Amino acid sequence: MTSGQTIEGAVRVGDPGTDSREFEIPRQNNGAHETTPPESDTESPNASSPDWRRSYRDVMRVREFQALWLAHALSMTGNYLLNIVVTVLVFQQTDSAFLTGLTLALTFLPPIIAGPLLSGLADLFPRRRVMVISDVIRACLVMCIGIPGMPVWGIWVLLFCSIMPTIPHGAARVALMTEVVQGERYVAGSAIIGMTQQAGTLVGLVAGGAVMVMVGAGTAVVYNGFAFLLSALILLVGVRAHPPLTAKAKDDRRPGLLVLIQEGTRLVFSDARLRTLSLFAWLAGLYMIPYGLANPLAAEIGGGTAAAGLIMAGPSIGAVLGGLVLTRLISPQTRMRMIGPLAMIASLPLLVWLVQPPLWVMVVALVVSGMAAAYQFVANAAFVLCVPSGGRGLAFGLVAAGLQVAQGIGIAIASLLVGVVGIQAVIVTAGVLGSLCALVLIAPWSRLSRGTIELMHRPEPSVNEA
Repeated sequence: MTSGQTIEGAVRVGDPGTDSREFEIPRQNNGAHETTPPESDTESPNASSPDWRRSYRDVMRVREFQALWLAHALSMTGNYLLNIVVTVLVFQQTDSAFLTGLTLALTFLPPIIAGPLLSGLADLFPRRRVMVISDVIRACLVMCIGIPGMPVWGIWVLLFCSIMPTIPHGAARVALMTEVVQGERYVAGSAIIGMTQQAGTLVGLVAGGAVMVMVGAGTAVVYNGFAFLLSALILLVGVRAHPPLTAKAKDDRRPGLLVLIQEGTRLVFSDARLRTLSLFAWLAGLYMIPYGLANPLAAEIGGGTAAAGLIMAGPSIGAVLGGLVLTRLISPQTRMRMIGPLAMIASLPLLVWLVQPPLWVMVVALVVSGMAAAYQFVANAAFVLCVPSGGRGLAFGLVAAGLQVAQGIGIAIASLLVGVVGIQAVIVTAGVLGSLCALVLIAPWSRLSRGTIELMHRPEPSVNEA
């Protein structure tokens, strides 16, 4: 779309004979949106420009981004603490490892359901409001988990319901960030958020255990609820209200959620660029399998909880290091072309399991895999910025739900196969499949990546343009 056009209402893909009040996205034959901006006097994000190197400092000076970042850090910490606390509460009541594991498995289900159904709320309503309400709902539900005597089935129901609001919350945050920071600043901001999440994985697990030792699981879950309330307050104070683009339709009507789901799904999977970026994201379901098998891996080499913790920490450490290198030292055009090769490299380290590696080799291999997997930061930013503004929340939610499915199914199948063919064969197979899938995607991406930078830096539409 050109700078004079906006996406208002449901994203339409141009079915002939449809109501003219629904809004179409012009398309090219190769599946790309016709959104490349015309020549202008704005600064180009090419490699010769030093602007992209200043993007981290520029982003951290934006007060609205500071609020989004801090609120996300609080919510993310609350998520990790919640996962730890509920498993402890269930184990204390049942003394059953199976029911405790089932409790953790329940956390994978809500995103799969809520991704397609609720992420569109971020495109229908003001995004700050969606985030604040989601945090408040989560806080109330989480605090109820800490009620003394809460039965296991009650904990499960509350846990399931408390995770549902994270989907519209995350979709609204991603979409709102594109209004707060644009272009390379958005790439930097997205990387900062992603690296904070990876670092928070490590800190949250340690801090969660310490908090429970000090105050107990029941009290810890109440404190967890206050973290979500504080996140909501930070958003309310630190982020100004941004009207949703879908609220400015030409006939002043708001499109229905089902319409958004239908057209958003068609948009993502009929567009070659968005479809390829989605598939790159879902490759994590293969190269993250060692993370899901950390405990049996540690047990096989005679290690304990500490060894499993090191295995689980490897990808996160690598992602932080790789994210810094990729977004701070490599130019936008180069890093965009590197998405395909890095996606393949992320799976290749899994081949070291051909030779029964010791613990230190496992950890190093997973750190290398995590460094290559930092391409996800770039691919995520490219995906979001290439989606028309009015459909970003839903599009992100759909891909995030797909990622949950890929990771959940990948780990589940791997766990079943371990007892049949052995853990080494499972991990090596995952590495081979991941590398081959990435190799298939490299060829189309080499063509699609050329115009991606221009799409990412197109002017953002204004809500006043109708």
